[in-house]
Amino acid sequence: MIESKLKHGKTIIERKIRYDSSIVEYRCKLLNLDKMKITLLHKVEKSFVMSKNNHKLIIPIGAYTFAYYWLDQPYNLYFWREPSGKYLGAYFNIVRKNVIQDNIVLFEDLIIDVVVKPDGTSYILDQEELPLPLQTFENGYVQDALLTLLERKDSIIEEVKAETNLFFNCKS
Repeated sequence: MIESKLKHGKTIIERKIRYDSSIVEYRCKLLNLDKMKITLLHKVEKSFVMSKNNHKLIIPIGAYTFAYYWLDQPYNLYFWREPSGKYLGAYFNIVRKNVIQDNIVLFEDLIIDVVVKPDGTSYILDQEELPLPLQTFENGYVQDALLTLLERKDSIIEEVKAETNLFFNCKS
């Protein structure tokens, strides 16, 4: 349970610990905080593409990242919208755990990610980077987390879409 005196709009650091122990950090703004979840906002400063085979998701400069971290789930979510509010897509990280401490949201990335495009199609990224087969990697934890996520992703996307619509006051 999150016990904190964080204020909305406060700067929060997102700290991602990659599987190789390297660290990536982003400065974000606190949007929402409840007992089991924190939501941060980050404006995209560099365009990037996530692709696999014939699938591609492009996130342009200026898009908004709504980042969701649950204390009781083995994943977190980046949900993107254009400045106009148009939904661009979503990206789930499989994580060991999300930790929220004062001004930092910390998570251990477990390599596997799931991209969801606006039309609902999804694809799994980085499976080829696993040091072991998925079913044995991290003693099966990542496979179990992935299966749980794949069952829930559509309902999570719909819930987050409705929540982020409020930010833009839009209906799509």
